[in-house]
Formats: sequence, C-alpha cells, structure tokens
Amino acid sequence: MNKTFFPKKEQLQKKCYVIDAKDKILGRVATKAAVLLRGKHKAIFTPYLDTGDMVVIINADKVRVTGKKATQKSYQRYSGYPSGQKSVTLENMLKQKPTQVLRLAINRMIPSGPLGNKVRTHLRIYAGDKHCQQAQKPIPIEI
Repeated sequence: MNKTFFPKKEQLQKKCYVIDAKDKILGRVATKAAVLLRGKHKAIFTPYLDTGDMVVIINADKVRVTGKKATQKSYQRYSGYPSGQKSVTLENMLKQKPTQVLRLAINRMIPSGPLGNKVRTHLRIYAGDKHCQQAQKPIPIEI
C-alpha cells in the first residue's frame, strides 16, 4: 500500500525567480507570481505548508493592461469617516505607484490568513530593471 508523502520543513528547497514585467499583461504576470509564491508549480505542494519560492518582479512600471481597463478600473479605499472614500483609476495608480498595482493583484490571489501573510513576504517588486536580490541567484522566468 502506498503512503502519501508530506514534506517536512527541512526537506523544502526554496528558489528565487525573477519576472520581467516589461510589455507583459498585468493579470498574467500576477497569476504566474501567485503560483510561484504558493508553490503550486511543485509536485510536493501541500495547502497548509509554505512550499513556495521567492519572486522578484522588475519593470513593474512598464506593465500593460488590455481594453479600457486603464480608464475604467478603479481602486477604492475607505478611511471609516464620513466622505472618507477615495477612488483612484488604474491609469493614475500606474503613474503614482506602479509597484502597488502589481502588489494588489498578486495579494488578492493569495488566500488570507497566517500562511498567506507569510507567503506575501517572499514577494519583491521593483519599478525599474535593477534589483538587490543578486545574492539569491534568481532564475529568469518567461511568461
């Protein structure tokens, strides 16, 4: 009879991947990053363990969106006070905080809770093409 394999923390091997978002679709970059962060690309994926890898995204300011999303999609936040609701379009958000657009897209694909909070710490996003994770020897990923 075969037994189900459950990886131990000592058996997990973490890698670092770099994704170049230049002229790539926002949703496709976010989906690929979320899969790598969760570890769903590995055969040893276990839902209650952090089996994912580290992801570095560069050129976040050059990401593309299709259709009319740039003008129609809006990000909203609410302070809790009367008339405290703020709304920013995707076009303005890409100009002001290009890394925040990708971070929100990826974070919303990762489940909430303690494990999701830990997985989110393995994500690094940079607006330019320079990053400071050279010591981790990141593996380039094509989308």
